[in-house]
Formats: sequence, C-alpha cells, structure tokens
Amino acid sequence: MTVGNMERAELFDAGSKGRGLRAAKELNTGEVIFSEPSFAAVVFDSLATQVCHSCFRHKANLHRCAQCKFAHYCDRTCQTACWNEHKQECGAIKKLGSAPSENIRLAARVLWRMHKDTGIASDSQLISVDQLQEHVADLAAEDFKQLRADVHKFLQYWSYGTRQHSVDYISHIFGIIKCNGFTLSDQRGLQAVGVGLFPNLCLVNHDCWPNCTVILNHGNQSAVSSALHSQRRIELRALGKIPEGEELTVSYVDFLNLSADRQKKLKERFHFDCTCEHCSKHIEDDLMTAGADSKPSADKVKEVTVFSKESLEKIEKSRVEGDYNEVLKLCYECLQKQENVLADTNLYKLQVLSIASEVLSYQRSFAKAADYAHRMVEGYRKLYHPNNAQLGMAIMRAGVTHWHAGQIEEGHSLICQAYRILMVTHGSNHAITKDLEGMRTQTELELKMFKQNKAAYQTMRDAALKH
Repeated sequence: MTVGNMERAELFDAGSKGRGLRAAKELNTGEVIFSEPSFAAVVFDSLATQVCHSCFRHKANLHRCAQCKFAHYCDRTCQTACWNEHKQECGAIKKLGSAPSENIRLAARVLWRMHKDTGIASDSQLISVDQLQEHVADLAAEDFKQLRADVHKFLQYWSYGTRQHSVDYISHIFGIIKCNGFTLSDQRGLQAVGVGLFPNLCLVNHDCWPNCTVILNHGNQSAVSSALHSQRRIELRALGKIPEGEELTVSYVDFLNLSADRQKKLKERFHFDCTCEHCSKHIEDDLMTAGADSKPSADKVKEVTVFSKESLEKIEKSRVEGDYNEVLKLCYECLQKQENVLADTNLYKLQVLSIASEVLSYQRSFAKAADYAHRMVEGYRKLYHPNNAQLGMAIMRAGVTHWHAGQIEEGHSLICQAYRILMVTHGSNHAITKDLEGMRTQTELELKMFKQNKAAYQTMRDAALKH
C-alpha cells in the first residue's frame, strides 16, 4: 500500500464529536486503512542517547551527530534520512548550547515543517496542522503555567531568520501537540520512546471499544539502494470487518479501567466527555470490580479492595527502588488476601498477577511465573476485544513464560494465539510479528521433539536454560 493513500477513508461531519473519518469502502479484518509518516516527531529526553532519532529503534552504540552532539542515529544511513528534519534543529541546539525539552523540540520541528510545507506535507493530508484541535483555554491552572514556561523557553530556542510568531500562536501549537501528540514505541513495542504528530490520525475519533488500532511501523533504511528505503510511519488497521460508511475509531486510553476512570482521563487529557456505548452502559465494569464465585459479602470485597490499592502503592515503591524480593512478598500477601474474595477479572487482582509474573520471569522462576501469567491472560480474555493489541502482547509474554518453564504444549499454543492477534494489529512485516513467527517455528519443532521423546526434550531444555 502506498504511504499516505487515503482511498479507504474519508472525512465527514461526526456531529457533536466534530470532524471524523469513516470507511470509504468495506474493510477487512487486519486491513491497513491508511499509513501516514509523521509531520514531526522527537525522541524523549530521557532516551536521547539510546534511541535512533530517525527510525526510533532502541539500539546500543548509536552514532552521535558531530555538530550538535545531541541527536543519535543507528548509522550514517539513518542520519542522512533524517537530515531534513534535523538540519535547523541542529543549528538551534548549537546556538543555545544544549537541547531543550521534547515538547519544545517538537513544537520547533512542527513550525519549521510548516514554513517549508505550509502546514500540509502531501496531497493526501486532509487537514493543515494548525487547524487541528487544541484546548489551551480549557487547561488547568498548573498546565497553563507549564505551557507559558515552555513558550518562554521556546522563544530562546527558536531561530528562523527574521520570521517570528506571537506568543498566542506558539501557545496554539503547544496546545495542538498536547491534545494530538501520539506516543511512539520502540521496535519491540516494549517501551514508549518518543512523541509525534500525525495530522490524518488526529482526525480519528475515540471509542473505548474501537474498530481500529494504530501501530508504528519503523520503516526500513537497511537496503543498499535508497530507492528501497521506507519511511517511519503509523498504520491504522481494522480490528474486524468494517462496513462502508461506518466511523473509524481508536481508543485513546487503555480499556482496562472502569468507565468513570476512563471518562475522567479523557476529560483531563483531551477535554471531552466520552459517551461511547461501553461508558454509557458501564459495560464490563461489573467484571472489573467483581467478587469471587464464592460470593463474599460486599463489606469483605470492599475491605480487600482497599487493601489491594494500598498494597499496589507499596509494590510500585519497591519496584522503583529495585527491591524485587519485597515486590514478590507484597504480591504474595495481596494475592492471599484476594483469594476467594476478588474474581480473576478484578482490576486489582489482574495488576498484582501481572507484576508477580513479570518479576518471577525476571528472576527465572518460570514455573511460578507461568501460573500467574495463565490466570492473568484468562482474566484479560474476558475483558479485552479479541483482537486487542495489548491482549496479543500479554498472550505472547505468557506463551514465552510457559515455554521457558518447559510447558511446551501450552507455550506453543499461546504463542500461536498471540501470532493470530498480532497479524491483525501489527501485520506480517512488523518486528514483533517476525519475532513471534520465529518463536512459533521454534516451539513447533520443540513440541515435536517433546512428543517423540520427553526425556530427551527435558535434557535439551535444561542444557539451554543453563546458558
């Protein structure tokens, strides 16, 4: 599919939601509706030396820009591909003496690009960047104070000959970024590494139970011929069949929150009241707060819920401090209290199961980790959309944990299930899906070995884990 092709989507008036995009034709499950390169994007300050500023891949031994000594790249190819984006930034950083924060760098990149392309970078871009929604007037006092401080620092950084902008216009750009900035993840989907602006994606409205998902494709600059290189871009993908004329939606927040909490987050960050069906009817709120099948009293559920909330705060504190033995101790205490009181779909229980599984895997206690991962995934299945990317990633992690625990049948089954989901959400060419395909092939071979000779398989596995 050609990057920027908008034949499958069209702009329309979405009523109280303002502008929106809808399907211009019937769409199939997993179909790429459109892909869009960033108008502007930057790596987070905290990862500036660990992530390539061109393709946003997490990588060791990056090559540093010799001029500004701030930007880092995989190699000369990535640096050359990014030069148009970095050129003016490079001069501004040298002039200032240091790089400003990511918000200021992104605002500057947006304005430099707007001067070059007048806000519309290609024929397929449906809206000029400066016409995107912003809610500066609705900002809380503390947020408005921060915005003003950013504008002040921006004016020190900004350098474009004699062309200057008013404080109000710069505030408008910062407001657009705050409202529309899309978080970019690394090539394995494991860490948020930057933020970018994608004008057409900004037109896709929110729904807590959406019919689309959006992923970052990091592009390819490794081919010998630059003609075969592809850009860093987002892809909007259909989660199921979408009929012609249906509005295209994505979720701006994780579904695994109570409807009131999702609505609060959306109001605070995006300044709108979510009235989607799942919020209006509080769908699955009962499962997310459910008591166990043994039907404990409401007072007991409330007591354990309060205990769980307090425990999770202590767990997070210990995680930050790197005290993983204390994390596990607190998890075990909490899970014991939750037993026969909270259901496995209860959000507090799912959080503890997730943390316990992750820490146990880190400590290579794979059998225990697999047990918790299994329970967590079963809870997720009852809550998430069947093609939700986060569900797919959770099933993948659970599959790997079972595999490492020597539970090859369950591990292979989970890895195959994850592969089916991520083929829809990420597609066959994404790095995560390719990793999964390799794991699927390997576990299939090991499963055959296991069925032929369990003792030989066990010996092979034990030897592999020692390394």
